[in-house]
Amino acid sequence: MIKIGIIGCGFIGTQICSAIDSGAVPAEIFGIFDFSEAKADDVLKLLKNGQPKKCTPEEMIESCDLIVECASQDAVLKYALPAAENGVDLMILSVGAFQNPDFYQKVKGAAASNGSKIYIPSGAIAGTDGLKAAAAAGIFSVSVTTRKPLSGLLGSPYLAENKIDLSDLKEPTLIFEGTAAAAVAGFPKNVNVCATISLCGIGFEKTEVRIIADPTISKNIHELEVYGDFGHMKMTIENSPSPKNPKTSYLAALSAVSTLKKITDPIQIGV
Repeated sequence: MIKIGIIGCGFIGTQICSAIDSGAVPAEIFGIFDFSEAKADDVLKLLKNGQPKKCTPEEMIESCDLIVECASQDAVLKYALPAAENGVDLMILSVGAFQNPDFYQKVKGAAASNGSKIYIPSGAIAGTDGLKAAAAAGIFSVSVTTRKPLSGLLGSPYLAENKIDLSDLKEPTLIFEGTAAAAVAGFPKNVNVCATISLCGIGFEKTEVRIIADPTISKNIHELEVYGDFGHMKMTIENSPSPKNPKTSYLAALSAVSTLKKITDPIQIGV
């Protein structure tokens, strides 16, 4: 049974711990970490089986088979490379950290050299299997349009840097249009789906992103459109936000749990 460390005790981290604790994922929680002691304590109170401890990511790197990051891009930048260099498998949720090509190549190289795996769940969007399959031939263009309620966008660095005030917004408004690289830098907690799509397809600089602030909706809506040698693919996902964090789609947590099940399952389905 693999030993797992969880970095980040927000909604996604809590769902993962609950899935392992219930036996839905056959694994052992070695330890959990969050900068907020209160969040870590809340997770521990929910668990009925096993006795995981609060520990540092450094302790996880020394003792775990797999570390799950569901905290922030900063956490990925700080801990992904040391973990890969130590031969520890990683599951990354804050995929936007990989928009830095040098960092991505360093982590990928360290994983290859030390026998570790990097797992990236599909997150809050569908179509990653089809996109990866299409990339085996030729892809002409990939675009992602993200539409979110205002609460899911508040606090984003891009809004502050460009003096965009959403407080009086009455109708859907395009607030960003550009590359996936710029999107994940400006909205680090909002559009990790764009990073995942970029890695599956044609990269961060060629993937086109539009972000719409929409005060008329309550769901996070992502539309993926792809053109290539295979033909044309278009799909729309309407996600319910997590009950505790409007920036996170509930599907992202379910995707993380599903990825863990796949890692521990002897039967693998899909690309």
